[in-house]
Amino acid sequence: MTFDAPFFQILITAVFVAASAGLLGSFVILKRMALVGDALSHVALPGIALGLTFHINPFIGAFTTLFIAVVGIWLLKYETELPVDTLVGILFTSSLALGILFIPEQELLEALFGDISALGTIESISSVLLSIGIITALLAIHKKLALSMLSEELAHSVGIKNRALDFIYLFIFALSIALGIKFVGALLMGSLVIIPAAAAKNISRSLHGFMLASVSFGVISAIGGVLLSEFLAVAPGPLFILSSAILFIISLIVRKIRQ
Repeated sequence: MTFDAPFFQILITAVFVAASAGLLGSFVILKRMALVGDALSHVALPGIALGLTFHINPFIGAFTTLFIAVVGIWLLKYETELPVDTLVGILFTSSLALGILFIPEQELLEALFGDISALGTIESISSVLLSIGIITALLAIHKKLALSMLSEELAHSVGIKNRALDFIYLFIFALSIALGIKFVGALLMGSLVIIPAAAAKNISRSLHGFMLASVSFGVISAIGGVLLSEFLAVAPGPLFILSSAILFIISLIVRKIRQ
């Protein structure tokens, strides 16, 4: 195990990406969008394929397709009144098929499972800054999101524009998924958002406590995943998910003891 500069670069990047994903996850759980979040991550696959084909940053390709998808979901949600999970399900299956069809075979494994060790210095700095931006944006709108989740009518009565708030939330969602794909890949990205938040919900008794615990569990899982990957010489993405799953099991035990 070597604790050199590249190791700390990976560790710091993973911590910030996981912290932003964990905070987002607390709202994903509250809005009952866990399965939606998992499915939406696969929408990035065609964008990754385009990035690899035209030799551009896969993050740009992934975010482009995710942004188009969330705009489509946002528009169709209000035009058709179909549930969000139905719309995402349609996009999920189509995108998964396109992604697997066009991503070069040698790049498919990294696209599906990620490899944060392949990030350069500029990409790492960008990831940290974008993660800070996601955290800042979520903290800025969290009270409005909470009220909107409680009652859209009540939120509207106090001047909250639910449709605009939905768009901002979905935009942050798309950005967070695109950011985390390099860490855990499109196949596991939903778990990066969901599992730490699910563990946090088991032990939390208030919204702010839930948000803090979700971020903390995300960070702990990221550190555990990176350390284990260094020790075992494997990609950290799957190990991050396993670390999260262990924390979830521990949280269930703690919840049982409290009852």
